[in-house]
Amino acid sequence: MPGIFDSLQLLDGPAIARRITMRQAIDALQQALRGGFDPDDDPARAIVDVRHGQLLLMPSDLGACAGQKLATVAPANPARGLERIQAIYVVLDAETLSPVALLDGTELTSLRTPAVSAAAADVVAAPDAVSLVVFGTGPQGVRHVEAMRAIRPIERVRFVGRDRARAEQAVASVAGSGLDVAVGSAADVADADLVVCATTAREPLFDAALVRDRAAVVAVGSHEPDARELPGELLGRARVLVESRRVALAEAGDVILAVAEGHLSPEALIPMARLFEGGGLEASARPVVIKTCGMGWQDLAVAQLALADDSL
Repeated sequence: MPGIFDSLQLLDGPAIARRITMRQAIDALQQALRGGFDPDDDPARAIVDVRHGQLLLMPSDLGACAGQKLATVAPANPARGLERIQAIYVVLDAETLSPVALLDGTELTSLRTPAVSAAAADVVAAPDAVSLVVFGTGPQGVRHVEAMRAIRPIERVRFVGRDRARAEQAVASVAGSGLDVAVGSAADVADADLVVCATTAREPLFDAALVRDRAAVVAVGSHEPDARELPGELLGRARVLVESRRVALAEAGDVILAVAEGHLSPEALIPMARLFEGGGLEASARPVVIKTCGMGWQDLAVAQLALADDSL
């Protein structure tokens, strides 16, 4: 009998990057939701505290495959020159549950997180959005520029971070791409069409009054119930989109704290799947907040793209 590793595909980060574009990842996520998949049916992930961080176990079952991601969150890693979030991903045949591929989960996460943001923003952001402010100067901040450029005609980008040198590195990573890009400050939110928060902050990054009514604000930095990037006043004023009410009310500190403060009602949360049932949201003179924590189905929807063409 052949061994389990005899036919197992091994895809490292560069292989995933060659096989999947950001636009393809965005499309795959949108197609899953348009096809009737309900994120509330996704198995709950387990978050296990360990001595130096967390282990995240994220299973899913979608289409022809099932999958399991083992992600790690090590807050001290950036100081060591390592990624804060690392992962491996196992793809299984949905019927036999036999392993068929092992993927670099770090690269997969780096791709799918901004793709999820863009999949939702593509439906609700102003069609002529040209100005983007990104809080966070790490890999997620940079890749969110790529994702937002895949859906909107972005012309101006400002990176905001605590460390000026890292902010300048983020600017340099996208310089030469035809953008007006520079280090900015929280004040730049006042002129932004799109705001992305991809940080490790535990307190709000800017004043709610700065956000324009036409703006879309994305927050991806935390899955912890006591950490937030956005002020509660903003969530009370905005239409708030979440992957699932169940996940948001258990993990999204931005949502949980806004509810506790009386700014937001749980019933006001709009599940992301609703965007793809009736063509989006009704017009409103209110900003939109997109709060995500990360779910297993998102990884699996994107991972399956990497297995679609074995010739590469």
